[in-house]
This record gives sequence, structure tokens and C-alpha cells, in this order.
Amino acid sequence: MPSLPNADATLPNPAAVRFDDRALMACGIPAFGIAIPFLTGLYGPLTPARPMFWLGFVLVVALAAAIWLGNRWLLFRQREQWSWFGQPLRKLVMLVSANVLYTAPLTALVLWAWFRSAGLPVDADALKLVIATNVICVLFVTHAYETMFLIRERESDMLQVERLQRARAQAELAALKAQVDPHFLFNSLNALGHLIGSDAARAREFNDTLAEVYRYLLAARDLVPLSDELAFLASYHRLLALRFGAAAIRLELDPALAARSGLLPPTALQALLENAVKHNEASAALPLAITVKLDGDAIRVTNPLQPRRSALPSSGLGLLNLDERLRLLSGRGLERHEGDGRFEILIPLLKP
Repeated sequence: MPSLPNADATLPNPAAVRFDDRALMACGIPAFGIAIPFLTGLYGPLTPARPMFWLGFVLVVALAAAIWLGNRWLLFRQREQWSWFGQPLRKLVMLVSANVLYTAPLTALVLWAWFRSAGLPVDADALKLVIATNVICVLFVTHAYETMFLIRERESDMLQVERLQRARAQAELAALKAQVDPHFLFNSLNALGHLIGSDAARAREFNDTLAEVYRYLLAARDLVPLSDELAFLASYHRLLALRFGAAAIRLELDPALAARSGLLPPTALQALLENAVKHNEASAALPLAITVKLDGDAIRVTNPLQPRRSALPSSGLGLLNLDERLRLLSGRGLERHEGDGRFEILIPLLKP
């Protein structure tokens, strides 16, 4: 039986948001280590047939790994200190500065050492081109990392907002339910007190039926199947029949309801029946006929307008409470129509 989930998560820490980048590194490091030297002409006259070519190949791939892992570490450390939303300018300056000041000197040092080891003259143009290419690639990859981080943070924020909204709705529903149970019990005990003084046998049956009804209330959650609510409505109608007489209040249920699946807040239909009885005359001489019919994705409850000569005291809690519970659960409330001597309420039927 569905209910609102608990929202027990704490607010996310942007610095703690991570993603698995092992596949990205496994592909990116060799790709840069292989592609950049060929695109910049770093190897000069060396060919794969010469051992120094492979020494250079290993050094450049190792350099790519050192640049990637070093800048990755710097990125993570900066995320612990600054955020794009709190200090965007400082974040940008520190990020670019760290990338450039780490990547450029490391590239120059490793390539200078490789030129000397290979016995080649230092090719200043190739060296500058590789340094510039590495810095641009690092900035591009860093941008890709930051984009992924922002996407993950956005997802985490949206999830947290949803959890907080659900937690608030759950708290409000709990408060509303705490109002419903005493309200129902108060009315039922008033009816029981009336019967005890007039008909002990009916009072005993009323008491037994009330116990069965209240077990349903205690076991019900935020939403219950329509079939359960219809069974509860029948039990409540029996309580009314014991109080007012079997002929005073007539309940007509649409046969299509039995075959329809759906969910309702517990006591929803009972609240509508109770409201009709509270505000209208009901006796054997002037029976109150209440119909409950399926109307698309809603249930229509209709009763004739037979205003009581002396209105019963009412807190106005019942329908207002039900309307608020429905809006919290589905975003739709009750619809009321009055005219032509009839009063109708449409209550949305929620999908299971």
C-alpha cells in the first residue's frame, strides 16, 4: 500500500559529489599521449624503428598521465575550497592558474629531458606547440569534469528538494490524520451515548461495529484501495442505520465501483457521508438518499438538499481536512456543486 517515503537524507555537500571517471581516464590518457606528439611533430626524424622513439612514446604517455592525474587532484582540492555559486571569479582564476602553472612547467621539463636523452636539439617551436596543446587540452578536460560535477550536483539538489517536499507533505498529512481520528471518535461517542439511553441492544451492536471501524482507522495509511474504503463506508453506514433507523439514510453504490481500481485517503467517502447527514434532515418520513457513483477518474457523491431545522454544531473540519489531504497527495482537491435541490461533491480517484 503506497505511502510517502521518509526524507532522511541530509543536504548534499557539493565537494563530496563524485562520479566514476576510471573509464574516461583509461581512454583519455593514452589517447592524448599518442595523438599530441604526432599532431605536433614532437618526434622529429625519429621513427618507430628506433628505440628512442619508444622511449619518447613511454615518456609522453607518462607525461599525459601525470598531467591528467595532477590536474584532477588540483580540481578536487579546489572544489573543497571554492564554489561557482559562492566565489565564481576566484574559482575561475584559481582553476585556470592551477591548470596552466602545473601543466606548462611539467611539460617543458619532461620534453627538455627527453630531447637531451635522445640526443636531439631542443625544438623550441615543437616544445611551445606541445605546451600550448597540453594546456588547451587540460582546460577542455577540466571543463568536461566541471560540467559533469554540475550535472551531478543539479541531480542531487533536485532529489533533495523532492525529499524535503515529501517530508513536509508527510508531516502535514500526519497532522491532518491526527485531527481526523479524534474528530471521528468524538462524533461516534456522541451517537453511542444517545443509543445507550434509548436502545441498549442497538447500542451494543453500534459499539461492536464502531470497534471494527476504528480498527480500520488505526491500520490505514496515507492511501487505501478503493475496495477497502467502500467496505469501510458500508460499516459506517451501518452505524448511521443503528442511530437513525434503517429507513432514514439510504446509501446507493454504483456497481461499477466494485470493478474499479484506485486509491483514496482513508475515511474520504465516510467524511462525505457524514457531511451529508450532518447538514440534512434524515428520518423514516423524509429519508436521505445518498448516491456514490463513478465519474471518470473521480467519484461523485450526491445528496438532496434537506436542510435541518436546527443546524448541528460543526467545526467545519471534515471537508476542509479531506480537501487538504487530497491536495497534498495528488494536487487536486474536492469539487463542489450545488443547485436544483441537490448537493454534489467530486473526489478524485488516485491511480494505484
